[in-house]
Amino acid sequence: MARKKIVAGNWKMNTVPAEGVELAKSVVAGRSEVCECVNFIVCPPFTHLSQVVEAVKGSDIAVGAQDCATEAKGAYTGEVAAQMIAALGCKYVILGHSERRQYYGETSESLNKKMAQAYANGLTPIYCVGENLEEREAGNHFAVCKAQIEEVVFNLTEEQFANLVIAYEPVWAIGTGKTATAEQAQEIHAYIREVLRSKFGAAAEECPILYGGSCKPSNAAEIFAKADVDGGLIGGAALKAEDFLAIGKGF
Repeated sequence: MARKKIVAGNWKMNTVPAEGVELAKSVVAGRSEVCECVNFIVCPPFTHLSQVVEAVKGSDIAVGAQDCATEAKGAYTGEVAAQMIAALGCKYVILGHSERRQYYGETSESLNKKMAQAYANGLTPIYCVGENLEEREAGNHFAVCKAQIEEVVFNLTEEQFANLVIAYEPVWAIGTGKTATAEQAQEIHAYIREVLRSKFGAAAEECPILYGGSCKPSNAAEIFAKADVDGGLIGGAALKAEDFLAIGKGF
């Protein structure tokens, strides 16, 4: 059984609702130009999740949120619960993104709670791992990724693991002018799969691992050609429908 091919767009804190709806509609309009074997996911800001869900209705494009709360409900001003996200029609949620870890103190402890909330509400987590420049230059990239997986993913049941997407982010290659090569991507993806295999055995072969390091139309095909790279978690290029779809043509 072949692993899913996934191209997920993380819009981050970009687009107001009207812009988001137009972007989503443009992705739907050009979807037929890309192989049906590619699974597209768009992850808009919370403010227009419901409108984007409506905009992609009738297509095979899924919608995800960029985060969720650690708790199910209650006095948590400003938080958005997994149940609320699922109720809007979202199928995915990004958890552990490098920006959440770096700017908002995301820890393995909080991520375990968020993973539990996601699964309790039928959402598929896109769980992010990756090292920063200092860690990469010190040769600690394998250890960092291993710890981020062991401290969270290893707590999943086999059933939960079967419904998981991993995204590897070389934080050092995002907005720094440095570029991860396709070979570097394959090396770390293969290592991540090896770590997953140590816990989940053959099921690790079915887990999609996405590359999240400044993937764009010009390098997508080279990166996606690698054996353990199953797609991309796309940032800036996801904000232009033409570029986002072109990345999907990289398979």
